[in-house]
Amino acid sequence: MGDRGIPDGYRFMHGYSGHTMKLLNKNNDWVYAQFHMKSKQGVKFLTQEESGEKGPDYAQKDLFESIEKGDFPSWDLCIQTMTPNEAEDLWAQQKINVFDLTHVWPQKQFPLRKIGEFTLNENVKNFFAEVEQIAFNPAHMIPGIEPSADPVLQSRLFSYPDTHRHRIGVNYQQLPVNAPVVPYKMANFQRDGPIAFYNQGSRPNYISSIQPIKFRSRTIDLNKAHGHFTGEAVTFLSEIREEDFNAPRVLWEKVFDDGAKERFIKNVSGHMSTVTEDEIIKRQIAIFREVSEDLASRLEKSTGIKGYDGISGLSFNGTHNGMAKNEKHHPANGVSNSVTFSGCESNGAPIPGTHNTALLAH
Repeated sequence: MGDRGIPDGYRFMHGYSGHTMKLLNKNNDWVYAQFHMKSKQGVKFLTQEESGEKGPDYAQKDLFESIEKGDFPSWDLCIQTMTPNEAEDLWAQQKINVFDLTHVWPQKQFPLRKIGEFTLNENVKNFFAEVEQIAFNPAHMIPGIEPSADPVLQSRLFSYPDTHRHRIGVNYQQLPVNAPVVPYKMANFQRDGPIAFYNQGSRPNYISSIQPIKFRSRTIDLNKAHGHFTGEAVTFLSEIREEDFNAPRVLWEKVFDDGAKERFIKNVSGHMSTVTEDEIIKRQIAIFREVSEDLASRLEKSTGIKGYDGISGLSFNGTHNGMAKNEKHHPANGVSNSVTFSGCESNGAPIPGTHNTALLAH
């Protein structure tokens, strides 16, 4: 709904990993990391009115034609890094959870550092083979990059491969666009099946002592690289907490200028005008009110509908309401108050003692 939501094509937008990753060095020491791709072309946006004048392939056409004529777009690859102890302190002192996809690392505390850049300098020759059949997967990581305990990332490590097996086929990783570029043949125990054009010949489909396969030496110390947590996992749904509104509040109060705020209100209220049930608008304004009274008041003026004072008196279906004043509004879906709301008070964030510092120092 904001300016960032309608970039003026792919060339004029930044990219982010969103998830927290882990970077390992040759000594197997690791830090948490966030990846940022900063457009060298700068950032441009379209208003909703302007976007309505563009075709559905506008962004793709702009990128293709730019590359075709030799005007290659580039991005700087930057990272933010944070030690495990800093992650624990960040939650304890500022209620920022590095495992929460919606929480933002303050750049003043964790500045961006440029580590490289990339340029798009070639268009595909066959759209189906090189785009439709490509299978991006966060579980495919190069040595030196590991996943964190971010729960959404952890779920994607499993769900993306399953999606590709369903969409493309069980042997999608044998397709040229998805096959690893290595000087040796891969040996694993997923073979045969539909469209298998490298089924590893007569090699036994198990770890055989008679015809052994060669294991690649590990490049990391798994005992150090993997998390050793002393805290508890979230056992059910997460909760809405006050800290969830900190990042959007900064976006509204510190990042958006007056023009951006006006366009945001116009975009949101414009969509709200198509809602036939006032209750939906009242609830949504209540959520915005937790971000900013100024934001909520502007929406009320634009829609002509008075929203609720906040979410403390509301129940939700997909999440517990940790800000509820009445206990009946606390649990999701109206379930019994005796349910376990969360496995830990930190709602899954790393707290002091989460990381096995003795092992990390090993």
